[in-house]
Amino acid sequence: MERLQKVIAYAGVASRRKAEELILEGKVKVNGKVVKELGTKVSNSDVIEVNGVKLEKEDKVYYLLYKPRGIISAVTDDKGRKTVTDLFKNVPERIFPVGRLDYDTSGLLLLTNDGEFAYQMTHPKFKIDKTYVARVKGVPTIEGLKKLQRGIKLEDGKTAPAKVSMTSFDEKAGKAICEITIHEGRNRQVRRMFEAIGNPVVKLKRERFAFLDLVGLNPGEYRQLTKHEVKLLRVLAETGKIE
Repeated sequence: MERLQKVIAYAGVASRRKAEELILEGKVKVNGKVVKELGTKVSNSDVIEVNGVKLEKEDKVYYLLYKPRGIISAVTDDKGRKTVTDLFKNVPERIFPVGRLDYDTSGLLLLTNDGEFAYQMTHPKFKIDKTYVARVKGVPTIEGLKKLQRGIKLEDGKTAPAKVSMTSFDEKAGKAICEITIHEGRNRQVRRMFEAIGNPVVKLKRERFAFLDLVGLNPGEYRQLTKHEVKLLRVLAETGKIE
């Protein structure tokens, strides 16, 4: 069972906020009856209509995108900027990004039309690892890296422990490259973590999502996940391991 506004949003009809407005305005029907309560939950067997148009159930699809920098991780953008879904020219399903990567961050991003899958991949309780490579200003100290490893206090709370290593550095040039793995997905989290230890990020790329990587793809390119990959991701979310 899912909340009605969530189902409408996942169907690509409207944003969740707009879906809530449509419900309150009496423009949504479930099994032929107008529903105005935002807490209403629906199942896959329920027939939902928005403005008299029936929501069509699509086959579930799963994509892995190599997101370039300078693109919004969203379905639409009110400022007219290019979004990740603009890169999918021949995909009939109404897909949306699983989580997000910042406008100026590149790397691995999943897209789907499966709301349950997206929830499993993004909620911190499922602890799905995401690995980033960050080029930072200055050379982080050992104590600074340990702070990240233990979890560091940000304005929205302390982060979960992270796996962090410095792969290279140049003291004369005042820069270093670090690899960091987290399972949370707060707004601009990796950038804020490095800023907190005095080493702001100059360039950021997500290299891996769980066991998935970008091998064989160039920026802007994508591929469908295999059924086996989707199954393994679900198993990982549900059990915390892949046997």
